[in-house]
Amino acid sequence: MTRRPDVLVVLADDLGFSDLGAFGGEIDTPALDRLARRGVRMSSFYATPRCSPSRAALLTGRHAHDVGVGVLTSDDRPDGYRGSPDPAAPTLAERLRAVGYTTALAGKWHLSSRTDEPDETWPTRRGFDEFYGVLPGATSYYAPPLVQGEERLPPSATAGDYYLTDDLSRYARGFVERAHRAGRPWFLYLAYTAPHWPLHAREADVAQYRERYLAGWDRLRERRLAAQHRLGLATATDLPPRDPRVPAWAETTDREWEAERMAVYAAQVEAMDRGVGALLDQLAAQGTLDDTLVVFCSDNGACAEELPPPSGSLSPDVSPPTTRDGRAVRVGSSPAVVPGPEDTFASYGRAWAHLSNTPFRLYKRWVHEGGIASPLIASWPAGGVRGGGRTAGPGHVVDVAPTVLRAAGGDADGMTGVSMLDQWRGAPAVERPLFWEHLGNAAVRHGRWKLVREAGQPWELYDVGADRGETHDLAAAHPGVVARLERCWEAWARSAGVIGWDRLLAYYRERGLERSVLPD
Repeated sequence: MTRRPDVLVVLADDLGFSDLGAFGGEIDTPALDRLARRGVRMSSFYATPRCSPSRAALLTGRHAHDVGVGVLTSDDRPDGYRGSPDPAAPTLAERLRAVGYTTALAGKWHLSSRTDEPDETWPTRRGFDEFYGVLPGATSYYAPPLVQGEERLPPSATAGDYYLTDDLSRYARGFVERAHRAGRPWFLYLAYTAPHWPLHAREADVAQYRERYLAGWDRLRERRLAAQHRLGLATATDLPPRDPRVPAWAETTDREWEAERMAVYAAQVEAMDRGVGALLDQLAAQGTLDDTLVVFCSDNGACAEELPPPSGSLSPDVSPPTTRDGRAVRVGSSPAVVPGPEDTFASYGRAWAHLSNTPFRLYKRWVHEGGIASPLIASWPAGGVRGGGRTAGPGHVVDVAPTVLRAAGGDADGMTGVSMLDQWRGAPAVERPLFWEHLGNAAVRHGRWKLVREAGQPWELYDVGADRGETHDLAAAHPGVVARLERCWEAWARSAGVIGWDRLLAYYRERGLERSVLPD
């Protein structure tokens, strides 16, 4: 290595573990598959189970509770969390800027407790020289509330054949070109909203997937697991049973509409991949691709939410659905709403999320594997990250920032995470416990053992070395392991500032907010 690397961190939103071709999926993702071949894949990388906490942990290298983002972005003090990263916890952008990097965020922020006016929680106040994207958690792909720097852009910014994923990719390429011309090392945090709902995609991208998903989720789960075995990424020997709340495909009515939902989702993923591919091609043309540390992952597992949620209204941190020409938007997930166009606001539901998370249990907001397992791809040939490598050693989203800072020569003091560089270069993973908590759901993984529970339920124990599908609860057979890991989790929860779920739930119920933080 002759110079400090440029750094590209790409974050997908609600992407399931097995959606990419490089992780067993049937979605066309040639750019990310190519990146995987020239880099390393992690089969045991973990995010947190929700958008905002993962983003806070990624950028600070500390657990989200510890920096004030234990749930989402509402400021619930003194009973809850602050809803935005503590100013005393420097972000990755702040630390890199301190050692000479120019920095930019293109995409979704979702870490501001206040979005109406700029304040200390906005990305431009947290180390990013440039910001182009959206502040809330979810928004239209056709008419998003765009912000550039600290200025809201007019509706004309989304005129014509506008599509958010393509626009973010365009801006990312422009930033890289400017930084390259200036001769400065750069850090780009490219935080796509794809494939988070609403299901919005162009007809040309959707059409190729309709027949593909008429095969149904049962057959495709089998195919994905078989592909994971072929790729050397198998996380389960046999396919775990179908979620009992998911019907068999053979017994499903409205199959064409169901296939349409997944087709639109797949089109959203492909559009993201196309943008990543264009950016990688640009780096190659500049002659800097090998010198660029590229990290790709998702912010949590696949999302099983149906729209509208049981509360009948969308969460406060969701941008209200609108069209550019004033048409009414149909919010809902039923055959009466065929997703894709601008005047729809829909999700793909539990059954397809179950496919996306193959072969894991549960979904976003839970801390079973389906909520926290994320695909991770890393590439840095000039830094000794081996092409075509695979590692089963675990890693956590708090490890991203210290990994980048080690590569860039920055200061990672005060961070909870550890560098994954040696692991990516072929060394064993650092042996340590990994922790999670969200809405009372709790887990700790240490080595082969994982202790996990849903809020208010008993602890479950799994040997995730042999049973990542979490199908055989061993708590009764190993009470000593349960007790040891429970003590370990409780000590971490105290040190990380985890607020008791009973206290938080009482706060939400008193204010009528329970359904906004607990979507079905």
